[in-house]
Amino acid sequence: MNHSTWRTHRARELANEAVEYDQEYIDAWLAGDLGQAVHDRRIELGLSQTELAERAGMTQPQVSRMEGGDTVPTLPLLRRLAKALDGSLNVAIDEEESHVTFTPHAA
Repeated sequence: MNHSTWRTHRARELANEAVEYDQEYIDAWLAGDLGQAVHDRRIELGLSQTELAERAGMTQPQVSRMEGGDTVPTLPLLRRLAKALDGSLNVAIDEEESHVTFTPHAA
């Protein structure tokens, strides 16, 4: 989706008109949600990207790309991330929306 198309979609959303996004945009949105959830939980724990990478068996650039929504990790990596971030990873995917959160483990 180019910027012009995005602006048109955004204007329709703001006018409360129905907007349809292509699958590529929806997939990118999910990757962004996941990256934001990882970033938020990492910051909440006071970890640097390097510290999270060490805990999860990754490299710092991999963490950076994931937090930026540029890549989607595999299921085994998601498991390691949940452990490294001391929480449960919750992903809810519906036809048109998704939510990604971390639920901290009880102290």
